[in-house]
Amino acid sequence: MLSLPFRQGIHRPDRDNAIDVYLSDNSEEILADGVWEQTFSKKPKPFPKDEKQAWLAEQNGVSLGSDAFFPFGDNIERAHRSGVAYIAQPGGSIRDDNVIETCDKYGIAMAFTGLRLFHH
Repeated sequence: MLSLPFRQGIHRPDRDNAIDVYLSDNSEEILADGVWEQTFSKKPKPFPKDEKQAWLAEQNGVSLGSDAFFPFGDNIERAHRSGVAYIAQPGGSIRDDNVIETCDKYGIAMAFTGLRLFHH
């Protein structure tokens, strides 16, 4: 990902979002003609799905920290697909029970920090 040809002056959140879409199963959303030019100086080749799956299969023991609570179990489902085994988050969602249940389903250890740094 470090070698993707990003346009000069692209902001970090836009770059991060582009990487996320580029690696997703919907990479055509960022690589379509008329779209890729907004992010890249040169159109990148699609990331081969088999290489992505091989890399993801090797990932385990990944730690994930968040300064805001996880509102739904689907966030944990997504983390699991990336090899996450440990999560630290402040807790406090009305759905913490669902998030805990999803962590238990995958054997993910989760610690509630009680410290929320995310502000609206």
